[in-house]
Amino acid sequence: MAIKLYGDPLSPAAQRVRVALEEKELHYEFEYVDLSSGQHKKEPFISLNPFGVVPVLQDGDLTLFESRAVTQYIAQKYADKGTPLVPNDPKKQAIVTVWREVESQSFDAAASKISFELVVKPKLGMPVDESTVAAQEGKLASVLDIYESRLSASKYIGGDAYSLADLHHLPIINSLFHTKFKALFQARPHVSAWCEDILARPAWKKVVETMKH
Repeated sequence: MAIKLYGDPLSPAAQRVRVALEEKELHYEFEYVDLSSGQHKKEPFISLNPFGVVPVLQDGDLTLFESRAVTQYIAQKYADKGTPLVPNDPKKQAIVTVWREVESQSFDAAASKISFELVVKPKLGMPVDESTVAAQEGKLASVLDIYESRLSASKYIGGDAYSLADLHHLPIINSLFHTKFKALFQARPHVSAWCEDILARPAWKKVVETMKH
């Protein structure tokens, strides 16, 4: 049975799952969910995810939501395909898990709020809350300072090999690179080199192409 991914091409969470599927070179069907009309809050989508948010992945008889849980499933279920995204060694796997948590709890907590204000709101014709942007800027800068130290000793955020810990950052980094906050990343040499590396991955470039349609 075909893998189906329900989402919106512009949703960072959907992009996160899409790039994992692309890294694994998996064939999948993309089912567009129109967020602007509230399709994600109605049947039949609400039966797939009762929280009414994208994305949702269906793989045979399995239905999953929460993008980071979905990418973990993809990495493990299809471990023998495409790019390895989770190390086999328990210690290395634990380190990747630590940095996946950092992405979710520290990086994304600040960066996604900035992205929403500077990228999403203007597209929706909503006013930008500059106080929110200012409040989150310092938090993001502090996280990137830690990343700069980490990446001075490790090629990737989770270790010497590209992993889910890096992949999970891609949608929001890409989004912020279209704003003045690109300079915040580029001011840190190791962070800048890391961003350039992961944003240039062929799997991510395929996902970027889907955003244009």
